[in-house]
Amino acid sequence: MSLCILAAGKVTVMAATAFTLSWTHSVQKTRWEEDWRVTPAGLEIVEARIKGSGAGMEPPADAVLKDGWWVYAPKLPARPELMLAASGATGEGWSLCANGQCTVIGAAAGAPVTIRPCEQSAQ
Repeated sequence: MSLCILAAGKVTVMAATAFTLSWTHSVQKTRWEEDWRVTPAGLEIVEARIKGSGAGMEPPADAVLKDGWWVYAPKLPARPELMLAASGATGEGWSLCANGQCTVIGAAAGAPVTIRPCEQSAQ
């Protein structure tokens, strides 16, 4: 499967069946990471990690503190796409890593960035 990233009026295609999305919370300056799978049903979150806690970032009750990160497995259904805000106000964007390579998306103010399986982007 492939992952399509729609940002700044361009589509970037990545051959990937899994990816990690990470960012720094704009107010608390705390790191957040999520591991996702690309499946025929859509994007499925596998695990999330929060490096601390703060306003609006409290880890869920089943989270486990592991090496300074609150780690948990969100129980959410597959999503057809992810929409990421691109305010440009955070000083950095979102980091998307797959197959050992990372790219920064949504660092500049603009339209939201959309991530979805490529097969669904043609529908």
